[in-house]
Amino acid sequence: MATMVQPLGPALTEVADAIDAGFDALLPVPDDPRADLYHAMRHAAIGGGKRLRPLLVAATARLFDVPEDRAIRAGLAIEAIHVYSLVHDDLPAMDDDDVRRGKPTVHKAYDEATAVLAGDCLHALAFEWLAEPQTHPDPLVRAELVLDLARAAGPAGMAGGQAMDLKADGETFDLGTVTRLQQMKTGALIAASVEAAAILGRADAHARTSLRGYAHDLGLAFQIADDLLDAEGDEATVGKKLRKDGEQGKATFLTLLGPERAREQCRLLVEQAIDHLRGWGEEADLLRAIARYVVERDR
Repeated sequence: MATMVQPLGPALTEVADAIDAGFDALLPVPDDPRADLYHAMRHAAIGGGKRLRPLLVAATARLFDVPEDRAIRAGLAIEAIHVYSLVHDDLPAMDDDDVRRGKPTVHKAYDEATAVLAGDCLHALAFEWLAEPQTHPDPLVRAELVLDLARAAGPAGMAGGQAMDLKADGETFDLGTVTRLQQMKTGALIAASVEAAAILGRADAHARTSLRGYAHDLGLAFQIADDLLDAEGDEATVGKKLRKDGEQGKATFLTLLGPERAREQCRLLVEQAIDHLRGWGEEADLLRAIARYVVERDR
C-alpha cells in the first residue's frame, strides 16, 4: 500500500472505525422477514472502502469546530448514498460486477431483488439520518444538508453522471464531456462531503467558495487517479475487477490524455486543490494530506 502522509493514516483508521460502528448501530437486524434485507445492507456498508467521503466531512468539520458526532452522522449519510450507488452500479443491468471491496457484490451474496431493495433503503436512510435532530439542533441546517445531498445524488449529480457513463459505451466522448460526466458521477458526492461540514459549521460565503474550489479539483484528480488504477492497478489490492473501461472502449481521462499527461494533470489538480486552502493554517493539514493521498493511493 502507498505510504500515507501523516496525519492521514490514523485519521483514515479512526473515521473508518467510526463509520463501521455507526452503520452497525443504525442497521440492527430485525427478527422478522426483513432480516435478509438488513444483512444485505450491512454486507454492503460495513467493512472495506476508503471512507474518503466521511473523512472529508470530518476533516472539513475541523475548520469550524463542528462536534465530531455531528460530522460522523453527516458522513454516514453521504457514505450510505455512496454505498447504495455501488450496490446498484454492480447489478447486471449496469456494470455487472461480481466483486466489490474484496468480497462478493450484494446481488451475488444475496440476489438481484434484495440488492435493489438494499440500495433503495440505504438511499432513503441517508436522508432520514440527516433529517433527525441528532445531526444538528437547527432544522434549517438539517434541511440544507438534505437539499444539498439530494442535488448531489440526483440527475444533476451522481445518478446523472452514471446515466452518462452508461451512454459512453459505443459513443465517442470528448474531454469536455468526460470531465462533465466525472464531475457529476464522482465529483458531486466529494463536493457534498466538504459542503456538509461547511453547512454544519455555518461557514461564511468566502470560506465556502474556497472549499468548493478545493472539492472541485480534488474530485477531478480522484477520478484521473481512478482511471490510472483501472489500467495499471492490482485487482487483489483494489478489491474489484479492473481494465473494464479499456475492454469496453470507453473514453476516459487516461485514453484521452495518455498516461503521462494524465498523471501530470492529476498532480496539477492536487496542487490547485491545496492552494484553495491557503487561507487556513495547520487546521487544514488533514485536507491537504487527503489531496496528496489521491495521487499516491493504490486502491
